This record gives sequence, C-alpha cells and structure tokens, in this order.
Amino acid sequence: MKNYQASIKTPFAHLGLHIVDSRLAAIDFIELEDEIKPADAATEGIRDRIRRFLENPLTSNCREIPCSVTGTPFQVKVWNELSAIPAGQVVTYGAIAEKLGTSARAVGNACRRNPIPVVVPCHRVVSSAGKGGYAGHTGGDMVRFKTWLLGREGVSIN
Repeated sequence: MKNYQASIKTPFAHLGLHIVDSRLAAIDFIELEDEIKPADAATEGIRDRIRRFLENPLTSNCREIPCSVTGTPFQVKVWNELSAIPAGQVVTYGAIAEKLGTSARAVGNACRRNPIPVVVPCHRVVSSAGKGGYAGHTGGDMVRFKTWLLGREGVSIN
C-alpha cells in the first residue's frame, strides 16, 4: 500500500492521494473508514481542488492541479487527449484511437493505466456500445463510480 498524504471519501469510492514533491502522483481507490487529513498546505490545495471538482464538475476543473505522472510516450499521449475532453462530454475509445492512429483496445489499456483518474478524466471515455469499463473493470463498484462521475457532469449512458 502506498503512503497517502490525503484522501477524499465520495459516495462510491474513497480516493487515496499520493503526493510527491507537492505534485499529485497517483489517485488510488482505497478501503479506509476515515479520511486522511492533508499532510501539508500543498496537499490540502490539491485535495480541495479535487473535492471542488467532485462537488460541481461543470464549474470547476482539475487542469490547474500540479501533477507528476509517469507512463510510456503513448500513454502520455492518450492521457493528454483525455485531459482535453470537457466536463459534460464523452468521447469513444474508437474516436481517440482514430485521432492517434491506433486501436481502441490500446486506448483502453492506456486509460486502465491512468495513475490519476478523475483528474485525467478517463471516465469521459466510453465504448461505442455504451458506457464501457472503468479502471480495468467492466462491472461492480468501479463502473458505478464512472456512472456517478458522469452523472455529476450531466451525462447519462447505459
């Protein structure tokens, strides 16, 4: 288990925030009863921005959050595409794949490896036949969390 500098409880998930050098490095879905209070002012700022986004994603965004993520050049390219999807809109895996000259499955795999879900909004990527999966899951709590995130943004997909 990572050392989390803060956490946020939502109706469908408890998010553990891993901060490195005052930058968001990872968000994990964790199982803890109580929230972890921010370790310092920078962490508190990151936590508060994510919390504001979760409360009202149409008037707040996560783009200004300082992040430090690592991935392959292809993953970073996909994550940059995800970050450009506005709140309240969805894009299919296939549309991103076409834009990047790759396959929908490769885009899905990059989404699955996204170290900072919510901030890099992989929940806004859907399959051509419906909602699709979330964080490598095709059912259960993770897909319910995707549904909750999309619903907060005014999007309803079966």
